[in-house]
Amino acid sequence: MIVFAPTGAGKTLAGFLPSFLDIAERGSTGKLHTLYISPLKALAVDVHRNIATPIEALDLPVSFETRTGDTPSSRRQRQKAKPPDFLMTTPESLALLLSYDDAGTFFSDLRYIIIDELHAFFDNKRGDLLSLNLERLATLAPQAGRIGLSATIDKPDAARDWLCRDGGAMVRVPQAVAPVIDILQTDNRIPWSGHMARHALDEVYAQIEAARMSVIFVNTRAQAEFVFQRLWQLNEKNLRIAVHHGSLERELRRKVEAMMAAGGLDCVVATSSLDLGLDWADVDLVIQVGAPKGVSRLLQRVGRANHRLDEPSRAILVPTNRFEYLECVAAQAEIEKNRLDGAAFRRGGFDVLAQHIFGVACSGPFHADDLYAEIIRAMPYADTTREQFDKVLGFVTDGGYSLKAYPQYNRLATLKDGSIVLREAKMARQYRMNIGTIVESPMMKVKLRNRTLGSIEENFVVNLSPGDTFLFGGQVLTFESISNAAVMVSKAKGGEAQIPSYGGGRLPLSTNLSFAVRNLIGDRDAWGALPGQIHDWLALHDDRSALPDEKTLLVEIFPHRGRHHTVVYSFAGRNANQTLGFLMLRRMKRAGLRPLGFSMTDYALAVWSLDPPDEVESLLDPDIMTEEFEEWLQDTPLLKRLFRDAAIISGLVERRHPGQVKTGRQILFSSDLIYDVLRRHEPDHILLQAVRRDAMQGLIDAGRLADTLQDIAGNIVCRRLDMISPMAVPLIMQIVRENTVRSEVGDDLLLDMEEEIIRAAHVEEIH
Repeated sequence: MIVFAPTGAGKTLAGFLPSFLDIAERGSTGKLHTLYISPLKALAVDVHRNIATPIEALDLPVSFETRTGDTPSSRRQRQKAKPPDFLMTTPESLALLLSYDDAGTFFSDLRYIIIDELHAFFDNKRGDLLSLNLERLATLAPQAGRIGLSATIDKPDAARDWLCRDGGAMVRVPQAVAPVIDILQTDNRIPWSGHMARHALDEVYAQIEAARMSVIFVNTRAQAEFVFQRLWQLNEKNLRIAVHHGSLERELRRKVEAMMAAGGLDCVVATSSLDLGLDWADVDLVIQVGAPKGVSRLLQRVGRANHRLDEPSRAILVPTNRFEYLECVAAQAEIEKNRLDGAAFRRGGFDVLAQHIFGVACSGPFHADDLYAEIIRAMPYADTTREQFDKVLGFVTDGGYSLKAYPQYNRLATLKDGSIVLREAKMARQYRMNIGTIVESPMMKVKLRNRTLGSIEENFVVNLSPGDTFLFGGQVLTFESISNAAVMVSKAKGGEAQIPSYGGGRLPLSTNLSFAVRNLIGDRDAWGALPGQIHDWLALHDDRSALPDEKTLLVEIFPHRGRHHTVVYSFAGRNANQTLGFLMLRRMKRAGLRPLGFSMTDYALAVWSLDPPDEVESLLDPDIMTEEFEEWLQDTPLLKRLFRDAAIISGLVERRHPGQVKTGRQILFSSDLIYDVLRRHEPDHILLQAVRRDAMQGLIDAGRLADTLQDIAGNIVCRRLDMISPMAVPLIMQIVRENTVRSEVGDDLLLDMEEEIIRAAHVEEIH
């Protein structure tokens, strides 16, 4: 069964009611009765706290506990010997419980499985792992019913299929009171570019001062730190303000959560670490700093305010620049029309399947036919062929053709009766120490000959090809190679950084919200409701160039500071624009245009070159996804990086041994060696297939890019300008900020750029 209900409607309590009634009728059996699974440890702890109220009020003989990675070992051992009636846990802890040989006994009386925030599992590998373990539970405890809880799913039938392959009931609770979502109005000038909302934080402070308790959501950890520090500087009233994000120590996060629950804070500044499910009824205002990037995500965050069915959630959106203002307006309109973002349902990863098979072996003997039948009941693996399953099973058994000679990869053995068992019992401990699908991105040393210059995020390096240049430590460096987990560089001769390392916001712009922004820009009748400075900005761009809309793709070509810039307003999202940027660099190089680099946002891509292109249609022809794509993909370290993740998740490379934790360098060195061996000797290895699938549907966003190029073919509007256009300023500013040490310098250059555009427009009006 799935319960769809708005935040604050009582979904969690409704999910537990069948368990309450069953225990009240049958009594406590001394075994696990209900399993509650959440995507966040904090959410499991929060539900544990909130569920105590109805249990105590109804005087129910129900024991309830949490079990996560933070639970003390002594309590975990006691829980196995004497389980509570209710156990609140995470997908990783569930996988651990299922890996023990007494899992059948532990779960034998399980009656209900409750999955909270169900939508959080559809598009990631944690969801793949959970789906497999749900089917494992169905084998061990076929009587257990499943209850999924969610507030924001636009494809309820697909969600039900994900949870219950054999069908199930669907309960929908309509929104009783629509949320009240406003955009912060300020007399200050809204920047053309930027992500920190410096211009609006005085007004933000005034809003939290007037509220009883507020949560300020931001999109990045850097934003969280900046906003928190600035609010403290403004804090004349000594408001109790805290910050919460994933980089903080666990105890600090727990302290903030406890203070919020106890009413000990006036405001908390948070990233997505707090936007799922946490129930603080005293929060009466949510402030979203920065564009929401998705309608469902915004509703999830807005729902933290006035967490009650009969009161509207109240939120204020604070756009940090003018493009984000349009995105906020578009999000308001989508919510009014009740158009949610499309939930992405992915195909299950083979690396996760390998981890699961290994975990099943840790729990005891199994037969391949039975396990295959169980696995394809999970929706992400429904189309897995027997051949693919056998390849994954073969990989878990001995590593495959190229690795079977190495004893550490011989993990499974087949007995005479056909059952498959763990070769050595000690391997189960290693499995349990390395379980999970979350792989942290390591830092890599940057080495100039034998001198280490510092460290850089691996996420930046993976898209570089030999010969690309980037700015680091005030120097322009040429990427040569990756050797022994270090980035080998040389000093660039031209002094021009090809690819800036500016990261910007990391949350992806949803497809339907990007369409809504395009429609808003193209609908001049809707501009009347916009502030004067936003209206004038759009009108200025329309006068200087043209406006993108839902039917056409706008491309601008203009000179700026000795370079020719080609700007493509694709609205395809950051990942797709980044991929297109790399592909266009290759195509422009072949055309002799001498490209130098690119920058991108969610909305657009700017490629700069020494010579301007004559025909943009040829640069954006859909065949770029075949002609340049394969060559680029093989040249970049992207596949090697993704292989490292797959190697860790599948158990091929272990992060932890008993008494030892591998460094990032050791893991990279091991996975790189294996990757090279498989590429040479077994190119169809199942892990290499897994890596390619991950690349296509993840960082590259190849499907969205291909769809965009196909849709705009023949509908390109090209404008050749004599100077930069207003909407292109954010793209140019990314380069400026990357090449300036102080942010004030970048701000001054931004103002100069804007004044230059406006001055040129006034001169044209006079003439």
